[in-house]
Amino acid sequence: MHGERAPLRTALVLTALIAVLELIGGLYAHSLALIADSAHVFMDVLALGIAVYAGAQALRPANVRQSFGFARMEILAALLNGGLLFAVTAFIVVEAVRRFASPELPRGGIMLAVALVGIVINVGLGVALSRTAGDNLNVRAALLHVASDAVGALAVALAGVLVLTTHLAWIDPLASLFVAAIILFGVLRIVREAADVLLESAPEHAAIPKVGDTLRALDGVAGVHDLHVWTIGAGTHVLSAHVLLPDKKISEASAILRTIETSLRDDFGITHVTIQFECESCDDADRIVCTQVGSVAGRHAR
Repeated sequence: MHGERAPLRTALVLTALIAVLELIGGLYAHSLALIADSAHVFMDVLALGIAVYAGAQALRPANVRQSFGFARMEILAALLNGGLLFAVTAFIVVEAVRRFASPELPRGGIMLAVALVGIVINVGLGVALSRTAGDNLNVRAALLHVASDAVGALAVALAGVLVLTTHLAWIDPLASLFVAAIILFGVLRIVREAADVLLESAPEHAAIPKVGDTLRALDGVAGVHDLHVWTIGAGTHVLSAHVLLPDKKISEASAILRTIETSLRDDFGITHVTIQFECESCDDADRIVCTQVGSVAGRHAR
């Protein structure tokens, strides 16, 4: 986690510089595309600030109330970031429509120069973040911000070239609409994944049927029911299940439990496992553990 926070802090500082540069350049060049992209980047500054804060909160240890820790802070931040990007999209569209109605020819040279600076910085940030993103949803959200900033800056640069060569004022608001489109397209996936975590949906790589089939195929496992798989935070997947065993000694059940934990960790990246063993041959009312009715075999794999 510490390795992920340093690139986020660097991205926060450099993105803020880009936002200020684009705002000043947009005002001076009378470019809606540049001003809109500046607003986009300013919102990303806020989003990255939230990401840095959430990353710090995720390091806090678990306590008696938050027994799973604070990993969900990252998911909440990613969802909030998505909402901020939707707001940016609405702002850009409204301004673009207004500019179509009242066109103004911007200074294409300034648009091009400022956008090129943004492209260079964002590409560098994207490379740095991609090295630490992994399955961290919040870092991936930050990477999305940087990538959309780079594409937006590229659109502004191309618009600047076209303005310089054609002197057509409508190119500027058209580029603004393109920026809005890339924001909307990219953020949908992040919002959906964050919502899946909050709804405690099974992660795509560990679908319930696949996990169940894997457990049933293990030696000594007679059946599985009440199987649940969900995600606490970035890279932290949890499973609970009732597992039916033939009549065995408790020592043999412990060996089967170790096999289950190893399989879940290696095949699905599930590291927090809670298993309740039940005796296959017992009546439904007495199904708890193997040869000792009334005791519970289960433990958490850390």
